[in-house]
Amino acid sequence: MTLNSARACVAVLGLAMLNIGHAHAPRHYLSDAQLHASVAVLPAPSALGTAEDAADRTVTFEAYTTRTAAQAARAKQEEKFGVFSFAAVLGPDFTAQRLPATAALFAEVKKETNRAKNEAKQTWHRERPCPVNSCQWDPEGDAADWKNRDYGYPSGHSTRATVFALLLGHLLPQRAAALDRYAREVGWRRVVRGVHTPQDIFAGRVLGQALGRDFLSSPTMRHDMEAAARELEAAGFNTKVPASE
Repeated sequence: MTLNSARACVAVLGLAMLNIGHAHAPRHYLSDAQLHASVAVLPAPSALGTAEDAADRTVTFEAYTTRTAAQAARAKQEEKFGVFSFAAVLGPDFTAQRLPATAALFAEVKKETNRAKNEAKQTWHRERPCPVNSCQWDPEGDAADWKNRDYGYPSGHSTRATVFALLLGHLLPQRAAALDRYAREVGWRRVVRGVHTPQDIFAGRVLGQALGRDFLSSPTMRHDMEAAARELEAAGFNTKVPASE
């Protein structure tokens, strides 16, 4: 082998290894700075013990104590909430098994959304309704479960539901209104469940919208959304493919 041939082989091997590294590199849509900036849009929640805080918590107490059995069951069912819960809007074919590219996209979205949500909760340390009310009523059927719960502001369910609805609405614009409506219902059912106040839910919507806008500005996200759009189209969903940036 000549010296030039050897150099060429080394160059090709190096390029191949670089491509393999890129193929297995973790995908991130938003930087830490972007996630922090999204959290910064949230105002401080009402101070504990103020009239505003008390009124907010009263709404949760009334929603919980007046709910029907059907409403309670629906709220409990949504403890395990994810993007494919939107099958309630998009139909039974909207599953991770049928849509692996879509599932991968939203798995990363969920991970990054949770990072922002957790930062916000740790910033404000707002107690959920039950601890403030000394657990005189027990939404979970087991007061000990409250020891394992995080803070209330913002609601994680509301944040995720808002982000998911916004991104799905971009992929399926003809269903955007229905997706947004369902996301809002998911948030309200956390109040009915007795685990959040309306203020927690609204904060989740604000954070979710900020994150959603940033996600849509990410080139990596746009690339993955194109793949998800093609997959949804092939599966029989009426989609638009976002234009590449």
